[in-house]
Amino acid sequence: MSKIGKLNFLNKLLELGPILFLYIAVLNEFDFNYLNFAYFSFNFPFILIFYWSLKKPEYLGYGLIFFAGLINDVIIGFPLGISSFTYLFICGFAAYLRNITLRPNVLKDWLFFLFAVLVVNSLSYLILILFFKLKINYLDIAINIVFTFFLYIIFANLFKFYQQLIRGTEQND
Repeated sequence: MSKIGKLNFLNKLLELGPILFLYIAVLNEFDFNYLNFAYFSFNFPFILIFYWSLKKPEYLGYGLIFFAGLINDVIIGFPLGISSFTYLFICGFAAYLRNITLRPNVLKDWLFFLFAVLVVNSLSYLILILFFKLKINYLDIAINIVFTFFLYIIFANLFKFYQQLIRGTEQND
């Protein structure tokens, strides 16, 4: 295989990275509960979906995100469609921010992410309480929101580095 063919294959594989990370995260229910860290959890799919829907929406398709939400519902035991609803709502917030932003700024993205997570979690847990009568531990939710918010900036920088890696393989074609 020629060098150009190898780089093209590598670039295509790297472009699939965000969707693969999403499916691994929903299948694994990505947090540190198995390490017995009390009060440490975060919603990695929210971070991943918001960032990639904001910066490179062509890497994550809405249908694939919806299906990832269905898988997440099966894994964690929520009624089918709740996670899909929240994931697509996060996409909606990211699309809105992408369309109104003239000059991207990580700090503004970060603060808007907090707003998006608060609204989306409020709506989803309101639905779970009103329609499905599920009992919810509000302390766990608050801790999850706080860690998700603070870890967004770290993952955003890692994803930015990943984007540069993808661009580097495109330039070598």
